[in-house]
Amino acid sequence: MKTLGVDLAAATRKTAAAVIEWADGGARLVHLSLNVTDEEIVELFGGTDMTGIDCPVGWPDAFLPFLAGHLNFDARPVLDHDGIEGRRLLAYRDTDRFVTRATGLIPLSVSADRLAHPAMRCAVIQAKIARDHGPQARDGSGRLAEVYPAASLKLWGIHARGYKGRGIPEAERLALIVDSLVQAAPWLDLAGYRDALVASDDMFDAVIASLTARAAGLGQTFAPPEDHAAAALSEGWIHVPSGPLAALTG
Repeated sequence: MKTLGVDLAAATRKTAAAVIEWADGGARLVHLSLNVTDEEIVELFGGTDMTGIDCPVGWPDAFLPFLAGHLNFDARPVLDHDGIEGRRLLAYRDTDRFVTRATGLIPLSVSADRLAHPAMRCAVIQAKIARDHGPQARDGSGRLAEVYPAASLKLWGIHARGYKGRGIPEAERLALIVDSLVQAAPWLDLAGYRDALVASDDMFDAVIASLTARAAGLGQTFAPPEDHAAAALSEGWIHVPSGPLAALTG
């Protein structure tokens, strides 16, 4: 199996991709890149078995009717979301609430936070993948799964806080986290890329996304419960690990 991990940003400059090849009870990082274009992502998708993308693949089901109601002066779907609780339904998806319950982490809102621009790009990339390789279900049941590296690290028992940024403290923390990953996954061959990972939190997140893609491909992530299945098909579903890191070699 080959897995692709993508840490998607609104701009090409901060978008990273990582490909891990899995064989004989081990794994090897065979591709790592920064400044990744849409076309490169689509090409890498075509050459791998499972992709994990760190970006929402959809919006809350309530969001579009709310916008349409506002656009068309239809008060009913707008007034349905009067008050803070109503607005939370516009900001967060079923999967966001599930991940918070499962991990204690609160994903950023795709419709009301810094993820809006990356999510727009992600929608275009999904359309390009569909054009070249066929549509991929947003619930992760195909070859594309939405992932959340911070949640994967937490559930795998790797303490990883405060490494996002370009300062000296962040770089030092990231170096420790990379070393923790190496200790937790001695079967993972970084193939000379350790220094690159220490220097770029984007590339590090792409590697974690690729590892999570492996978990999704093996069925070792939390699938949408029955009462969330319909929403997952339209809103998307964040795949977080349901088993230990060591199980990925099975």
